[in-house]
Amino acid sequence: MDREIPKEVRTKERNKKIIRFSAIGVIGIVGISVLISFMRAGVQRKDLVFSTIDKGTIEVSVSASGKVVPAFEEIINSPITTRIVEVYRKGGDSVEVGTPILKLDLQSTETDYKKLLDEEQMRRYKLEQSKVNSQTKLSDMAMQIKVSEMKLARMKVELRNEHYLDSLGAGTTDKVRQAELSYNTSKLELEQLKQQYANEKQVAAAELKVQELDFNIFRKSLAEKKRTLDDAQIRSPRKAILTYINNQVGAQVSEGGQVAIISDLSHFKVDGEIADTYGDRVAAGGKAIVKIGSEKLEGTVSSVTPLSKNGVISFSVQLNEDNNGRLRSGLKTDVYVMNAVKEDVLRIANASYYVGRGEYELFVMTSDDEIVKRKVQLGDSNFEFVEVVSGLQPGDKVVVSDMSNYKNKSKLKVK
Repeated sequence: MDREIPKEVRTKERNKKIIRFSAIGVIGIVGISVLISFMRAGVQRKDLVFSTIDKGTIEVSVSASGKVVPAFEEIINSPITTRIVEVYRKGGDSVEVGTPILKLDLQSTETDYKKLLDEEQMRRYKLEQSKVNSQTKLSDMAMQIKVSEMKLARMKVELRNEHYLDSLGAGTTDKVRQAELSYNTSKLELEQLKQQYANEKQVAAAELKVQELDFNIFRKSLAEKKRTLDDAQIRSPRKAILTYINNQVGAQVSEGGQVAIISDLSHFKVDGEIADTYGDRVAAGGKAIVKIGSEKLEGTVSSVTPLSKNGVISFSVQLNEDNNGRLRSGLKTDVYVMNAVKEDVLRIANASYYVGRGEYELFVMTSDDEIVKRKVQLGDSNFEFVEVVSGLQPGDKVVVSDMSNYKNKSKLKVK
């Protein structure tokens, strides 16, 4: 029969068989490769970090970002609008109390101060002159009172004599009346003079107090000018490190403009920032842990800003060991602020996998060579442990290292 089949037909059939067998071979190779790949899917044990679930206490904390800053830092501002004439120190220099830092142009300020000194002297003379004038006027009035008292005494004698003469018949009633009238008039004049003296004394005392008060106010303004002049001679107010200085000779500086910063670089604190949603968990006096690499430093929250800025609340941590050798100004740190204590809870080691309360998918070891993904509910945390709400039991070994490369796997072999 083969001889009856044409040659072209036989060739076509043979080619079809070859293609069919080739396709089957390719599919077989791909299938074997997939099977081998599946069989080889796994992870090296040395690449895994495990944490064993246990029961214990968790000091619940909230994490925040922090920056190491000098425990003391003072900004030195120019008290006047002027320009820089000389610079005596450079950034990084150690300065003692009273060390000159830079010199400002004080010529116009000194001239104004000298004018005020002259004005103070003039005001002093005027005050003394006013005291003398007032005293002279009161002395004159006191003398007039004495003269009036002597005149009144003389008229009293004359009146008594007229009465005596009238009783003897040697006088007249008109003379007696004239003497009585003169005596009473002088008596009223004396009383009026005494009242004027008392009034003038009170007025003089009040005017003197006003002038003295005005003089004292002027002296205070003079003292303020002197203090401004002294402050303009820029000196270090304490022993510290000069961390910044405006060293541009001839540069104009406005009143209140920053010219230098001194810092105590032997003691530090940490300025922290946290989202305002956690603001109610941060309070002054709370315990805090500052992590610098693997080192943990204990401290206390010393202050909290009452207002949120751009969704962030700022606070400061006073360190128990504020002179630790790892501390450097500007160093970024992690800060954990304690706000509660939970006892006898399931816990797991804290690591990069944890980003807050909620549901997680973690790999749990089921045998010596296999880990399986499991849904786990996690709660509060601190810098060491995370609370396990559900999904795990004491003794379970859980992978806490980064498994993001295996997020689509539900089971892995451990090699």
